[in-house]
Amino acid sequence: MTSVVAPVDGAVVGPAGVPDPVFRDELLGGGTAVEPPADATEAVVLAPVAGTVAALHPHAFVITADGGPGILVHVGIDTVSLGGAGFTAHVAKGDAVERGAPVLTVDLAAVRAAGLAPTCPVVVLDSPAGSVSAPTGHTVRAGDELFRL
Repeated sequence: MTSVVAPVDGAVVGPAGVPDPVFRDELLGGGTAVEPPADATEAVVLAPVAGTVAALHPHAFVITADGGPGILVHVGIDTVSLGGAGFTAHVAKGDAVERGAPVLTVDLAAVRAAGLAPTCPVVVLDSPAGSVSAPTGHTVRAGDELFRL
């Protein structure tokens, strides 16, 4: 089994806590989500699994797990509209990363100032909706286990 870890600190809210129907309804795959603390102004976003950076955008990335599926981490909702402002990448597409390695840094204060939610969905791409069993209602630190594949 592969442990998938929290990319950021925060409250585990699950798909139901994501203010976007694509993630809430798990249209891209099963998963969960983490809501960063309201007082957090910045976050270093970690790789949820070891693998290869298959896709990298300023606000989102996919890590293809070694011998497993692609895991999407989307930092904030509608953050593509920021055009990369407030995001710094620490890796490049094609890089091999270890679970828990820094991938991005995000200015959460800038995300909130733009009127956007900093909620961070973690999705197992192309998996059935409801296929990820991840408890909600508790707080995690970046690097804590969210669920197992």
